[in-house]
Amino acid sequence: MDAEQALFAAPALPPDMRVGFILSPRFTLTPFAAFIDCLRHAADEADFSRQVYCHWKIVAPTLDPVTASCGVEVRPYALLPEDETFDHLVVIGGLLPASLEHPEETLRYLRHAYAHDTIIVGLCTASFVLAKAGLLENRRCALHFEHVGQFKQMFPRARPEADQSFVNDGEIITSPGGTSAIDVALTLIESCCGKARAVKALTSLLVDRHRVPHHMPHRPYRHLATCGNRHVERTVALMEKHLAQPYTVGRLAQRLRSLLRSRYRDCGRRLRSGVA
Repeated sequence: MDAEQALFAAPALPPDMRVGFILSPRFTLTPFAAFIDCLRHAADEADFSRQVYCHWKIVAPTLDPVTASCGVEVRPYALLPEDETFDHLVVIGGLLPASLEHPEETLRYLRHAYAHDTIIVGLCTASFVLAKAGLLENRRCALHFEHVGQFKQMFPRARPEADQSFVNDGEIITSPGGTSAIDVALTLIESCCGKARAVKALTSLLVDRHRVPHHMPHRPYRHLATCGNRHVERTVALMEKHLAQPYTVGRLAQRLRSLLRSRYRDCGRRLRSGVA
């Protein structure tokens, strides 16, 4: 082995994390890419991207490519292993109902892994998959607010939460997807590999901070900010302007009334001035 080969050869070290990925049909690419890239940067020194401190594989019942919601195809690395190869299994959800179309073999594998103390991670709509596998009864799980109603109808014994960037309920961790997958990955990397590994991934990805579970970056009322009703839009703007010291409902109504009266007076003055 020459000097250059020696530089890029991965050291023979046991990994701190062994992660298996299961991609749902029509999976969403962002949470998958976010999570696996966190592992890639944390797994090695500099930007070599060798699987040193973290190992990962994409596994499935067959080696047929899985199509993402955006049309990109990803081919699994290996078939579902028979032994406890991984200490973490990450299930990537996606478009519903397509993402629920896992074969029974996959659901059985998830149950087996959970029974043998593997940490199960569900990203995006994977909470639906985990609930279908019977792993979320009486458990908390994170969901995007748009899917909570449907989830409650399908799995009434689970406990969905839409105000968390991720939920850690013991051996099962779930997130609503998107960039919150970065926060899940960093949390697990810090726990398994140490803070320095997590910080390396954070800085390599140019992410400004590691968000805590109760930080939720979405605006569930965003449609109201541009709903066409100027009174509602102005109310939303007032609420966002005073998030640090929120108004009470009564105070918000008074403030809105005062602004509207001031606006009407200004309109009246302009009209009279124009007539004059």
